[in-house]
Amino acid sequence: MIFRSLSESRLGQVILEFRREFIWVGVFSLIANILMLTPTMYLLQIYDRVMKSQNELTLSVITLIMIFFYVVMAIAQLLRSRLLVRASVRFNDLLNSLVFYASFKEFLRKSKNNTVKTFSDLNNIRQFITGQGIIAFFDLPWSPVYIVVSFFLHPLLGVLSLVFSCIQIFLAFKGHEATSAGISKSSEKAAEASSFIQTKLRNIHAVYAMGMVANLRSRWLERQNQAVDATTASNHHQKRQDSLAKFLRYCMQSLTLGAGALLVLDGKLTTGGMIAGNLLMSRALSPLDMIVASWVQFIQAKEGYTRLTNLLNEFKPGEKGHVAETVKGEVKVQNLSASAADGKVSILNDISTSFVPGEVSVIIGPSGSGKSTFARCLMGIWPETEGHVLVDGVDINEWDRDMLGPRIGYLPQDVELFDGTLAENIARFTDIDSEKVIEASRKTGIHEMILHLPDGYDSRVGNAGGFLSGGQSQRVALARALYDDPALVVLDEPNANLDDAGEKALQDAVRNLAAEGRTVILITHRPGILAVADRLLIMNNGQLADDGPRDMVIKRMKDKGRRPGLQKPQLPRTEE
Repeated sequence: MIFRSLSESRLGQVILEFRREFIWVGVFSLIANILMLTPTMYLLQIYDRVMKSQNELTLSVITLIMIFFYVVMAIAQLLRSRLLVRASVRFNDLLNSLVFYASFKEFLRKSKNNTVKTFSDLNNIRQFITGQGIIAFFDLPWSPVYIVVSFFLHPLLGVLSLVFSCIQIFLAFKGHEATSAGISKSSEKAAEASSFIQTKLRNIHAVYAMGMVANLRSRWLERQNQAVDATTASNHHQKRQDSLAKFLRYCMQSLTLGAGALLVLDGKLTTGGMIAGNLLMSRALSPLDMIVASWVQFIQAKEGYTRLTNLLNEFKPGEKGHVAETVKGEVKVQNLSASAADGKVSILNDISTSFVPGEVSVIIGPSGSGKSTFARCLMGIWPETEGHVLVDGVDINEWDRDMLGPRIGYLPQDVELFDGTLAENIARFTDIDSEKVIEASRKTGIHEMILHLPDGYDSRVGNAGGFLSGGQSQRVALARALYDDPALVVLDEPNANLDDAGEKALQDAVRNLAAEGRTVILITHRPGILAVADRLLIMNNGQLADDGPRDMVIKRMKDKGRRPGLQKPQLPRTEE
């Protein structure tokens, strides 16, 4: 049943690949647990044989045998531990890339912060594999063996060991019921508080300048207090569970020793049997104690396994999409609709149009008309869509993204640079081709600026640009979009933070792209860039209000603006 359930999930199939390792761990556990009877047998021999016979030779022989068994037991435990460590490393190697791509795909599809938890789930499972918890599960089947041996010493000792074991099992299950929900809740609340403050720190300058720190502090404290309360409640449950487990364990050991002493007084058990019975009971309960002690780690690994199973079952790895020798950049949009909030909010409605190489298409429209969403749909990165975006006649979601991505240039509205050097950011973190990096920088007019930096192209920037101004960050991101002459370029508000020199460099770059036969789609609110437009698209309320040659569209919209009852659109002046 267990193997069948594992084989039904991709993560379970990976775990089943370690059957051989787990079998060997079971073998080493068998050897180690059998040899765990060594101290019991040694004590029996000491008290029941050596102390009576006063034979030093017998003592020497059984001591040497005891040491030999201890050496074998230590080797078995060492090999078991090394095997588990190697299995955890191999487990990580098999899944790290798969989890990485699946997490990015899921985050792109849902854009939920809790998706980021999956990055730590792999580590939680891997650490559990090498921790005391998994060893306790391998040792647990041997608890009945120690209980059976206790019955051989005396039935009363066996019954006590059995009763105490049942009590420990009951406590373990009750502890799971009491703590699992609390641990999950405290983890969730802590993640919410951490995510809240991290998102605000990204805009720390605006937060501090406008006196928002105190307001955000109160909101963060609310979340932080919820996390602390949940963690405190969870810790109280765990501490009560640990205290009760320790109390019962000490009572069990003492009661077992007392019962053995009573049997010795009645002449039904030897002194060696009394001490051996206490040791056997301790060994029988030891795996249960370890399971209780590692219960938090077990719950984290269990929750991580559930999340990773759901994640990997929805991810389709290894399915190579469409591959072509070249990408022309022809784009055709067919009945495209897009929505947000799981389809509850409509953003784009039944858009059909096309874009051809060598043409500069500029999209304008009021805020909230769906321009940025349309750009993301063209890139195939908006989750809730209907219809098709075809690149060279193939749906963009059916392309091999590793092949198509380098042939696409995309500048999002919210510019984001990543931790690394300027050269790495421009080169999209591939192997740096210095000539292509410099060429992209020259196209956007930032080459000289970069050379004046102390470390030039090796200057390191943090997230969002670090020491760079908004305009400089935008031009670096633009250079990244133009790196290696992409066939399709989509620029969302590329001139939002540019000065006159930057906008002129942008216009020159756009003209050069069109002259080289690239497909250029540009979204803007500023009028200057219209000078390079071949075609103008007007968006309003998620639909194309007009589409055609620039001058004709402007004329039609001006004419419509003079009709009674229609709002006159704010159209920029054009400059030839």
